[in-house]
Amino acid sequence: MSLESVRNHLGEAAPDLTVMVTEASSATVDLAAAAHGVEPGQIAKTLSFRIKDEVCLLVARGDARLDNKKAKAAFGVKIKMLGLDEVEELTGHPVGGVCPFGLSQPLRVFCDVSLKTYEEVIPAAGATNAAVRITPDRMAHITSATWVDACQDPQG
Repeated sequence: MSLESVRNHLGEAAPDLTVMVTEASSATVDLAAAAHGVEPGQIAKTLSFRIKDEVCLLVARGDARLDNKKAKAAFGVKIKMLGLDEVEELTGHPVGGVCPFGLSQPLRVFCDVSLKTYEEVIPAAGATNAAVRITPDRMAHITSATWVDACQDPQG
């Protein structure tokens, strides 16, 4: 169902994009990088969190870590990550397959500026073995995302 909701969303918003389904799991950044033959940073991981009572998503490069100080400045409050038991219920996607496409309910999406390092990134596509190749700007456009600077610089 989740993979189908992503295919349906992208079929309407970006019919030229193909959802790639692999035999290998891509449920973690390292597994996804190996499955798609790219460096971990090129994987676009999606974090699920709350800003006060609102559930939101943040898409960041795979090797970036959330910076609490930057996140508080970007969102105006300290954010709280969703519990693993809440993720699928609130996004419609399983942990390891969460992405900003085909969500079960409208959620505000943010893209971290760390993604702009790459011409093309690979976010999950609603399953632990599905992904799509897309430019960061196009992903932000399709999902009506807001650009933020909420992660530590992976280069140090």
